[in-house]
Amino acid sequence: MKKFKALFVHPSALMSSKVFLRLEPIGCELVAAACKAAGYDVRLLDLQIFSHKDYFRILDEWKPDAIGFSLNYLPNVPEVVDLAKETKRKMPGVFFFVGGHSASFVAKDILNHAEGAIDCVVRGEGEGVAPRVLEAAADDRKRVHELPGVVSLDGEGPHAEMVKSIDDLHPARELTSKRKSYFIGVLDPAASVEFTRGCPWDCVFCSAWTFYGRSYRKRSPESAAEEMARIKEPGVFLVDDVCFIEPEHGFAIGRELEKRNVKKEYYLETRGDVLLRNKEVFKYWRKLGLEYMFLGLEAIDDEGLKANRKRTTAGKNLEALEFTRKEGITVALNIIADPSWDKAKFAAVREWSLSVPEIVSISVNTPYPGTESWLTESREFSTRDYRLFDVQHAVMPTKMSLEEFYRELVNTQKAMTMKYMGWRAALDATSIAAKLLMRGQTNFVKMLFKFDSVYNAERQIAEHREPVKYEMSMPQRMTGKVDRSKLYIHPQELVKLQPQG
Repeated sequence: MKKFKALFVHPSALMSSKVFLRLEPIGCELVAAACKAAGYDVRLLDLQIFSHKDYFRILDEWKPDAIGFSLNYLPNVPEVVDLAKETKRKMPGVFFFVGGHSASFVAKDILNHAEGAIDCVVRGEGEGVAPRVLEAAADDRKRVHELPGVVSLDGEGPHAEMVKSIDDLHPARELTSKRKSYFIGVLDPAASVEFTRGCPWDCVFCSAWTFYGRSYRKRSPESAAEEMARIKEPGVFLVDDVCFIEPEHGFAIGRELEKRNVKKEYYLETRGDVLLRNKEVFKYWRKLGLEYMFLGLEAIDDEGLKANRKRTTAGKNLEALEFTRKEGITVALNIIADPSWDKAKFAAVREWSLSVPEIVSISVNTPYPGTESWLTESREFSTRDYRLFDVQHAVMPTKMSLEEFYRELVNTQKAMTMKYMGWRAALDATSIAAKLLMRGQTNFVKMLFKFDSVYNAERQIAEHREPVKYEMSMPQRMTGKVDRSKLYIHPQELVKLQPQG
């Protein structure tokens, strides 16, 4: 019997990724590594870098038996469904399956859109079950839906299972080519790595906690440091939802990195209250190479924070910013714009963003499948188009006209960006760009010239008028207390709540 061949694919980049970052497809790499370890012949293609033409060329030349798409973002749903249909037209016998964060929450919709072109959707963590899916595809694909977390048009298996230990997961970075294309801001190039999985908070706009059943798991310090030592890129993005919740874990990883003489520049994401509670571990990582940090403020006042159930205060956030300034850490902030905003609210946010030295960006309040706000948001959605669920479009009715809302949004984005275009900032950017160009890195330099083409009110308005090919199902609204068991991909009764160490 010939060796079973599987191609894993990451979809094209989203709008925001065309400017600020292009992250390595670590989820795809992890699942591919698990299948490779199980004896399958595996390849990986990243459509953030390569084209659909490259995809079909590989199908023609390599002729895989199975194709697995990572689907972490809703706007990629139409692309993946269309590619599935065209793939099945060209290769009727190929096994086509989909997994990932967003796919887990809209599995049945995806299968219905694909009209049989997608054989199954894998919900939840994929590393443990993906090799079993390939085994079923080679044996009896009609029974694939009996596997944990797997959904097909024939039925649905038991609840998704978590991997036994995240220490055992190692991404197959050798499968990704053109690795110099991955970057985040001035960390160019940059790899991605995870120290933990899950989040113990329950923000209404977020689906990280609903995906993992509000669990929180840690890699052992030795495992984390060993992976870091294998990374060749000088920059590393820590993809944890909230970094260093437990400072002892952060210290332990740092000590292991020092033992191995690992020297990198780091970019991470955390919360203001975690930062204040665990100052010493962030000071320590500053010495190890922590240069950049993302803080999801979401709002500039207590009212907005309460609406998003951030469980912190504006005062605490400002105190956290004072700490990062003192430590010399460059911080990027995000504010969530609500469709109910008027011109006065946008003006107030612009004024605030210009008063602080941090990098400030703005996104649009977008209830996603899997979030609590998806079920409780009382406003009717103004669109069911997957492509517009990218936190850069308004998917609920706006108080102002849609045209006025987008003009205010783009003007606010531009004001936030232009404050870094003064002569001193321009000199800094020129210096950084020159150093990167000398190393052959062009991602950051290209980013500087893409803003106007990506953030454009006229283009965003026009995208609302485009024909909608696939529409997602809308939720049944809930009032009162939400039954969270309806949200979890990995139900809490099946989750070991004790962190792994």
